[in-house]
Amino acid sequence: MAELLLELFSEEIPARMQARAAEDLQRLVTDKLKEAGLSWSRAESFASPRRLTLMVDGLPTETPDTVEERKGPRADAPEKAIEGFLKSVGMTRDQVEERDTGKGVVLFAVLQKTGRKTAEVIAESLPAVVHGLPWPKSMRWADGSLRWVRPLQSILGVFDGKALDVAIEGIKVSNQTRGHRFLSPEPFTVKDFADYKAKLQKAYVLLDAQDRKAKIMADAKLLAADAGLSLIEDNALLEEVAGLVEWPVALMGSFDPAFLDVPAEVLTATMRANQKYFSLKTVKAVRPELVEGRAASGFDKPVLSSAPAPSTSSGRTGAPSEGLSPNGDGSALAPNFIVISNMETKDKGRAIIAGNERVLKARLSDAKFFWDQDLKVIREFGLGSLVPKLDGIVFHAKLGSVGDKVKRIIGLSFFIAWRLDEIPDSVIEPAKLSKADLVTGMVGEFPELQGIMGSYYAAFEGKSSDIATAIREHYSPLGPSDNCPTNKLSVVVALADKIDSLCAFYSIGEKPTGSKDPFALRRAALGVARLIVENKLRLKLREVLGVSLAKQIRFKDVEPGWSQKNLIPKEVEVAKLVSEQILSDILSELMSFFADRLKVQQREKGVRHDLIDAVFSLGGEDDLVRLIDRVQALQQMLATEDGATLLSAYRRGSNIVTIEEKKDKRAYTGGVIGDQLTAPEEKALYQKLQDVKARVAAAVNQERWIEAMTAVATLRGPIDAFFDKVTVNDADATLRENRLNLLAEFRATLSAVADFSKIEG
Repeated sequence: MAELLLELFSEEIPARMQARAAEDLQRLVTDKLKEAGLSWSRAESFASPRRLTLMVDGLPTETPDTVEERKGPRADAPEKAIEGFLKSVGMTRDQVEERDTGKGVVLFAVLQKTGRKTAEVIAESLPAVVHGLPWPKSMRWADGSLRWVRPLQSILGVFDGKALDVAIEGIKVSNQTRGHRFLSPEPFTVKDFADYKAKLQKAYVLLDAQDRKAKIMADAKLLAADAGLSLIEDNALLEEVAGLVEWPVALMGSFDPAFLDVPAEVLTATMRANQKYFSLKTVKAVRPELVEGRAASGFDKPVLSSAPAPSTSSGRTGAPSEGLSPNGDGSALAPNFIVISNMETKDKGRAIIAGNERVLKARLSDAKFFWDQDLKVIREFGLGSLVPKLDGIVFHAKLGSVGDKVKRIIGLSFFIAWRLDEIPDSVIEPAKLSKADLVTGMVGEFPELQGIMGSYYAAFEGKSSDIATAIREHYSPLGPSDNCPTNKLSVVVALADKIDSLCAFYSIGEKPTGSKDPFALRRAALGVARLIVENKLRLKLREVLGVSLAKQIRFKDVEPGWSQKNLIPKEVEVAKLVSEQILSDILSELMSFFADRLKVQQREKGVRHDLIDAVFSLGGEDDLVRLIDRVQALQQMLATEDGATLLSAYRRGSNIVTIEEKKDKRAYTGGVIGDQLTAPEEKALYQKLQDVKARVAAAVNQERWIEAMTAVATLRGPIDAFFDKVTVNDADATLRENRLNLLAEFRATLSAVADFSKIEG
């Protein structure tokens, strides 16, 4: 068995494209090997800034001999048909066989192919592989036809210790490569993957991205510990930086502590986005004098005492801080950073650090300028003064401006708060200010800080911590791993924002299709489900969607004290009328969409999707908390022996009734005549059904789902006895009809708790 080693060496490949390109290289090459009938024991691909590498081990040195039979036309077929077959197989009439198949004599061509050298097969397929790599963006250079992400400089191709004999776009494949651009630029020869990897490391190249990431983390943590600091870990940044360097060297720099007046999130965003630096934090609590000094500094700086820092879903503090870290653990952002260099230098990186410190100073000065300018506006006019500017930002061509969206959020927040028995007026201000920071200089520079900066500015102005928290958290949860808000104002405004987006885009036909979801509606629906379920909100989702779709609640000039008694009932009635008569199809689509998202959310918690279907399919269930409680009770019941047996009995009984209804062209609706029951088993089942129906109705009415499921499970014994002793399709038509009605009543009784026809297994 032999080993194949490939390396495509080029100018720097963008970090975001490297992992996918390595996977594509492995896929394209192994597909070609499969086509040639080759198998292998192991295949691995690697990527670094300047190279894509593939190793395939356990390959035979020759492809296997093959014998293929192709069936042709009958021997007495028209001459043209026979000629066409012979041409397709490349044989003459006397080279094909005639076989009697029992349906006549048929021509067969036996094609024997002798194995070829694997090196030749690989060499022939390699040009198509190189040309076929699907880059998101590609370029041409010089006068060749090859399009690649960056100019391709050399190709290493070694099979069984020897270089492949092929050239691609004037580049001769060889057994040579190069190491680090500056530290070891001389070419060297390799014979196999182990030799290649070892020599690369000697030439200052860590081939495996996992090795580079491990070295970055280990060195960065060691530097931080030596300085009495702690690294703020950032997996996304680590992934990117590992794609920027081939020989990572961690260096620590510092910046002027005066910049710690700027919020920690701004500083870390500046260092992360612009410079790819890792941030550091102290391992000690914030000094009391920092807080005291800030509180005594007047309105030129944030006053913590007047606006307690809101806690958030990510654990970050919401009030402006002087170096407070985003970790909520009493530590502070340190005036230091870790930069990952691609060089080892004689001066131990001092020149590199100095250069990065100069660049960072300029970046932080820009950030501080935006911060100071925003604070001047907030101090003089307040955060609310920015809201009218939202009318100048287009939300969507068919849906108006962000200002229009904010008006809808205000109205929907008011309605949701009323439905949750909260004070509706309390949500007006956070809803109104929720998007105000979009027109600030800081968010213009760092869009990822939207909401975060709004909470800082609200706290600066002296708004309550609940309002500041709601502004920060109304975008949450951003995904399945993001913490879900629990603050009441946050939850209400977050629901209104997400529901408005869903209804708005559905109303203009912009719905997720397949893998495309440009407006992140799946994430919004999942967020709504999590907000409702995790906070146990008793909310009628269909009603809220109807209100949003009908677009009836529009507060353009909202004033606290609007009469909810006069306003809300009217809005509910109008929304109900419009949604039922005009928007019923959209509303149904939205409810189905939510059911799918709920399945995704609950599947991660171990809840079966078919059980959600079984409850959702009953119709009229739009209280997600009640629905999940019902599903969990159903799951518990089906996990028991009685539950599993009852499910089988339901299917048997339902199938019998369905078949007979189709045959008789009529429906059996459960109109059982008790006096016509003759067998003891059918009498016992009928009596048990009356008892269970009453118990289930009472339990369902009081939302005692486990009690309802327990009652249903008691039908196991009587229904088993019924099927064992009673003939449903009796010769007596009267008995047959009554027994079919009895089974229909059994089916209906179970359907009162769930649609058992939707349950799998």
